[in-house]
Amino acid sequence: MNLYTPATERTMYFIGVTTGKSSIMKVFPKWSEYLGLNAVIKGFDFEPHSAPELYREAVNFIKDDELSPGALVTTHKLDLLKACRDRFEGLGPYASLLEEASSISKRGNELWGHAKDPITSGLSLEAIVEKGYWKRTGADLHLLGAGGSSLALTLYLINKKKDGGDIPSRIIISNRSEPRLKEMQLIHEKLGTDIEFEYHLCPTPEENDVVVSELKPGSLIANATGLGKDRPGSPLTNNVDFPKNGIAWDFNYRGNLVFLDQAGSRKEARNLRIEDGWIYFIHGWTRVIAEVFHIDIPTSGPEFDTLSELAASARS
Repeated sequence: MNLYTPATERTMYFIGVTTGKSSIMKVFPKWSEYLGLNAVIKGFDFEPHSAPELYREAVNFIKDDELSPGALVTTHKLDLLKACRDRFEGLGPYASLLEEASSISKRGNELWGHAKDPITSGLSLEAIVEKGYWKRTGADLHLLGAGGSSLALTLYLINKKKDGGDIPSRIIISNRSEPRLKEMQLIHEKLGTDIEFEYHLCPTPEENDVVVSELKPGSLIANATGLGKDRPGSPLTNNVDFPKNGIAWDFNYRGNLVFLDQAGSRKEARNLRIEDGWIYFIHGWTRVIAEVFHIDIPTSGPEFDTLSELAASARS
């Protein structure tokens, strides 16, 4: 069957790796009915770092197909925009800064790309930590992995600091290779923030363990590596010493989630709070759906609660 058969009904696309395993395939029909979208969803699966012409073929199809208003992009955000930049008439400010597109949408005949992660990761963090948490605890934020999702969350916190908001006492990023750390550091320096950042080269889980062991009580450790979902394993060892009263947050909600199993084994001993990526999933999709279909979807309140309940019913 031709992957790019013209749509016969309004269709939003999900460009990922294993899209059929995502809960969105069950959630979207419920959301579409509730929001009155009159639309369906279809997945396009590519191997990570696929050939540029494959991304161009997908983007060209969406751009030219009348009943295809846009797409959400996960793993391929950087590669897709690099391969298809000339196909977009407009890019949002975060897409230009991060050189990635997690949202593809149309404005008339124009194709637009946006990077939504700085918004959705921030909304997700605020749902996990209560107002005033960082000032009250003096805790750190440790981001395991220096990829796009980690960078996005730091951009959210940089903007929050500029607005006088509550932020962690330190933001610590560890990564197994140096280039991504350097890229992140250069972006932070370009933005001129006075947030205390630390960058740690940690090629092995044992080295990540050392960084975690030095965190302040109450600190939040986030697994932003993709380990446990895209690839098996965890960025930590089974001997990791989580901070007392800390929070373990995995950006993923599906997979074997070894990181959360490790935290779960120490939940009582260290009084840990454990969060998966479900709220990130909901914010991530609703922000892109709002962009693609040009509708207003609130980020909190009764309507958002209803969308969350519909998603939970489909997930179960």
